Amino acid sequence: MADYAHSPAAEAGRAAKARHLAGYLWDRDISGPELLDLPDPSRRKLARAAGVNPPSTAETWRSVAQLLHDKAAWADRHPTHPAAQRPYRDEKLLWVKPPITPW
Repeated sequence: MADYAHSPAAEAGRAAKARHLAGYLWDRDISGPELLDLPDPSRRKLARAAGVNPPSTAETWRSVAQLLHDKAAWADRHPTHPAAQRPYRDEKLLWVKPPITPW
């Protein structure tokens, strides 16, 4: 009996979820390293805000981070393309807090 978690359908589902999450994060200017630095509860909340069930494995989150890296490289080569824009940059602060600079 085949294991669903390792079936082609499951792999396709994880890839679709990763693409959806990467699109949501891209629009908010959240990078792959920033995503991977978030604590698990914040990542789960972020996934729910994106409209998907939170990934259950770190592998999916790493896939999202790689997609963000790849898109950033593409956007660097095509800065004027509409898909290189990030329309919700101001929402980044809801998820990624900037470091506090001492006085």
